[in-house]
Amino acid sequence: MQNNLITDRPIIFFDLETTGVNPLTDRIVEISVLKVHPDGTRQVRTRRLNPEMHIPEEASAVHGIYDKDVENEPTFRQISKNLFIFFEDCDLGGYNIAKFDIPVLTREFSRAGLVFSTANRRIVDAYTIFCRMQPRNLSAAYKFFCGKNMQDAHSAEADTLATFEIFEGQMQMYSSFTKEMLPEDVEKFPETLDELHQFCQQNQMTAIDPEGRFRWKNGEAVVAFGRNAGTPLRTVAVENPDFLRWVLRSDFSEEVKKIASNALKGEFPVKES
Repeated sequence: MQNNLITDRPIIFFDLETTGVNPLTDRIVEISVLKVHPDGTRQVRTRRLNPEMHIPEEASAVHGIYDKDVENEPTFRQISKNLFIFFEDCDLGGYNIAKFDIPVLTREFSRAGLVFSTANRRIVDAYTIFCRMQPRNLSAAYKFFCGKNMQDAHSAEADTLATFEIFEGQMQMYSSFTKEMLPEDVEKFPETLDELHQFCQQNQMTAIDPEGRFRWKNGEAVVAFGRNAGTPLRTVAVENPDFLRWVLRSDFSEEVKKIASNALKGEFPVKES
């Protein structure tokens, strides 16, 4: 690839692990960079960082990095100058970096007194390429599963007939998938209409709130996200109430916050029989 695309200067592909998903306030806990030079040589560097703030449980559940793991690591400010030089005169690449990683990195440099700019840098985003090349709309699905272009797209009859053809194509394709080819949470692809119904309704059937943050498991409310995923809400309320207090302070829906608030008072959802 480097012979065709990377010809005049290096490109850096990078990824960040952070304390959360808000590019304005959250901080970097790990950064990994891959610098690819025009001659094909590559440099890989990965560094954990002390974010100078508590890493929320939900974030740690995603990347596996906890406060104790970074308490003795340098801060971003301490490595900022060397990192800034490393990025100098380089194009940028990554996965969904335009919406998240670049804003976070820019803000971290700003806190360290450095102006990181994307001006005159070419940016390639594998996520954007994926979405442009494989859009998730009816016409794209028809092309993928049926191998032909839709005629009269957005007319009710054409959309209906195309949807059924897509369904037939899905049945043919996915029924041949081996266990290794299936997503981790799918034991086997449904074989009957009853199984397909359960498959399509699974998330809605167990969710207590619209976001599915709390779910029913064996008739009891359990936490469905973060480090406490799968733990009964009653247990979390007693053994880890700070988690529920964090939910109340964070950007969750009112339904989720009400469940957390009630649990702290000893009031828990009751599943209707």
